[in-house]
Amino acid sequence: MDLQDSYAAAERRLRALQRSPQAFDHPVGAVEWIETHISWLLLAGDYVYKFKKPLRLDFLDFSTPALRRAACMEELRINRRTAPDLYLGLVALVADAAQGWRLLPLAQAPADAEPAVRMRRFEQSALLSHVLERQQLTPAHIDALARHVARFHGDAAVARPDAGWGTAQAVRAPVDACLAALQLQTADAPDLAPLIGPMAQWCEQQGAALAPVFAQRLDAGRVRECHGDLHLANLVLIDGAPQLFDAIEFNPALRWIDCVADIAFLAMDLEARGCADLAWRFLNAWLECTGDYAGLPVLDYYRVYRALVRARVAGLRLAQTTGAARAACLQEQRRYLELALRFTQPRPVALWLAHGFSGSGKSTQSLALVCQRGMVRVRADVERKRLFGLAPEAASSAVPGGIYTQDASWRTHERLEAVAHTALAAGWSVLVDATLLHQAARARFAALAQRCGVPWRILSFEAPDAVLRQRIVERQVRRSDPSEATLAVLDAQRAASEPLTTDESAHCVRVDTTKPVDWMRLLPHGDI
Repeated sequence: MDLQDSYAAAERRLRALQRSPQAFDHPVGAVEWIETHISWLLLAGDYVYKFKKPLRLDFLDFSTPALRRAACMEELRINRRTAPDLYLGLVALVADAAQGWRLLPLAQAPADAEPAVRMRRFEQSALLSHVLERQQLTPAHIDALARHVARFHGDAAVARPDAGWGTAQAVRAPVDACLAALQLQTADAPDLAPLIGPMAQWCEQQGAALAPVFAQRLDAGRVRECHGDLHLANLVLIDGAPQLFDAIEFNPALRWIDCVADIAFLAMDLEARGCADLAWRFLNAWLECTGDYAGLPVLDYYRVYRALVRARVAGLRLAQTTGAARAACLQEQRRYLELALRFTQPRPVALWLAHGFSGSGKSTQSLALVCQRGMVRVRADVERKRLFGLAPEAASSAVPGGIYTQDASWRTHERLEAVAHTALAAGWSVLVDATLLHQAARARFAALAQRCGVPWRILSFEAPDAVLRQRIVERQVRRSDPSEATLAVLDAQRAASEPLTTDESAHCVRVDTTKPVDWMRLLPHGDI
């Protein structure tokens, strides 16, 4: 039996199973059917049964029951890392003389039986893709997701330097394969084919230029056993908290990747759905959790690749659909190709300095700006603690000698400068979130902007003393902010602060934080 016949036979068996509620060992009403480009899913009662399609593609091989069985076993293993309560076990579909079909535990089934992953069912409305469509995906969800992904990456297995993952060749191979597939898919689409050439040229040039960075990322342990398919349809709210599931099991090369390649998928997906602000909120929150600003030079490369992946998936579905569904796939493919091309375009780069006393609203108000404009933010309160091995919200009282010494402040500003330089050199605008009350500290960053050849501005966040004090007291009560400033710290800041020089004032935009800040009015696009 050839592969096409195997595919048709497998689909007939599963359609028969769909009509056989007695085959399940639990209460079942109507069995629902969901199909992806590589899987069939049967939703039966409280459970989901995920079957692999008999396929052989350039990036996967499910052509035999043995290969599908191995893929199911791998899917169970890797997804229990993030969703152990969803991934319950393995079963197989076997013929039964009395019932027609039965689902048995995989270990009890013949070797040639059709394997499946058994999962706990959740409402499809809980997928983050649907939550976003209902406009119910909140900034709090994004922050929690960033922490969840950062913890997952922190615990993930690290690629050995000699394993072959994360090398320049390993990074470029799936990009080249994706482009080659897209060239075939769009060969008969004269309005889409011209988009491929410029992107192929850009990917070739960037892949070569970034080869030393890929090597550095591997050496630094940033290539890990990641998720590999981290977009909104593979994220779900369970008890109100976002959870990763459906990691790539079928090709380890697509899973053993740079952590930035993982997060680039979600950032791209949010932007493709018109939520660039949430994409940047996620990116900045993940960067704060991990401190992995060294990955910024490869972010664009991976954003382009991820958009190309979704364009290719749309092309795969295109070959399996007709009519209105086919037209929708064509439109989706075009949207992702145009997004990938947009990611290759240069953008304005600038350095912004958040300046002001503790409690002035620098962190709160600047977050909206960086999300709106697509900037990298680096925070002194977070990086200072990172230097001492502390989490952002951790108390520093246990550190001998404290973390607020003159030497610690110097090291913190050195770290902020290094991060800002990395981001600027990679083509990203940066906002440095620190008090910057001393002229020497501000001069450090003005000099950095001049070395990098980018414009710079100071955002001076301001509020009356009574408001500053109230905010500090409230923040101490909440204990949910990296800042540990007290009223005594505020008094010391006032006593030691140095006013802006004439030149600094010419670069300054004053921000009144006693009312909501309208960044579009205060800083129209192009104002730097």
